[in-house]
Amino acid sequence: MTRPAARGGSRTSADRLARLLNLVPYLLARPGIEIAEAAGDLGVTERQLREDLELLWVCGLPGYGPGDLIDMAFDGDRVTITYDAGIDRPLRLTPDEALALVVALRMLAETPGVANREAVERALAKIEDAAGDLVGAPVAVRLPGDTRQVEALRAAVEGGRALRITYYTAARDETTERTIDPLRMLMVGGRAYVEAWCRRAEAVRLFRADRIDAVAELDEPAVVPPQARPHDLTEGVFRPSADLPLITLRIGRGERWITEYYPCERVEAGDGDQWLVSLRVTDLGWARRFVLGLGPEVSVVSPVELAEQVRATAAAALEAYAVPAPTVASDPIGSDGAEPPTGAPSADPAVAGQPR
Repeated sequence: MTRPAARGGSRTSADRLARLLNLVPYLLARPGIEIAEAAGDLGVTERQLREDLELLWVCGLPGYGPGDLIDMAFDGDRVTITYDAGIDRPLRLTPDEALALVVALRMLAETPGVANREAVERALAKIEDAAGDLVGAPVAVRLPGDTRQVEALRAAVEGGRALRITYYTAARDETTERTIDPLRMLMVGGRAYVEAWCRRAEAVRLFRADRIDAVAELDEPAVVPPQARPHDLTEGVFRPSADLPLITLRIGRGERWITEYYPCERVEAGDGDQWLVSLRVTDLGWARRFVLGLGPEVSVVSPVELAEQVRATAAAALEAYAVPAPTVASDPIGSDGAEPPTGAPSADPAVAGQPR
């Protein structure tokens, strides 16, 4: 019964030792830092950090006199190392730590919208040089989506060039040609976007990179009007508002993922396992396609217009399936050149004795 606890305690002690060995160089580089800020950087509570500092006070070089111990000064909630006892260099990265850091930096360098990619690449080069063979294994980092499109968009943003794009708008289920003046690249919800002044809409628009079917850089600079302002995306791309249509769906257990994937205004328990879910949508055309793509456990409660659209589209689809396929006339001479067997029906209505 005590063995798992002992292993856990050993792991905790090892973690604390590593933290203590890194704590002195960290504090040396930040004299007078607030304890709350240091605790946040190190990922521990203020209480744990104070306990670590108390332990450091009795650590030091052999000799074990007061002059051999680590010393520090406190000024209110600030701390400064006054004697480091030779523990002034941070620990070297382990192979796993070095590889994790390299992968993270490579991902950051590939992320659209990073303000200073050169600084990221310089830091990456330093870590790779210091780690040497520790990160020698080939690691390819790729963001989801069309990498070529993202690179073309990023180059246009950095070069200040206008673009002509072919874009699919999911809300209206249409593809259009647009000329845009890029403002910035960004990542929202794991997807790459280019924010740009759209000359067709005469407004700032967000374009998902994976919905851009074609992109061509124009031989002209991007000209962004002074009234153009970037969107506030702190709460995501889609921001429901009271002026958008509100739809209510009755969903079964298998479709409850909707409440996690889409911002819902109201979720109520219905009969049995059913829920009533209300959410805002950009328009009813998108909502119709959305509902039709769901399973049989979903039905429209309101508005009536949406229910009628879904019903009409589903009925049209069923009617298309109900029309029999046209009969293909066959040659009375078989594929092998022989006549068909005596008494075999002919596909030609006249031969079969049927009216044309």
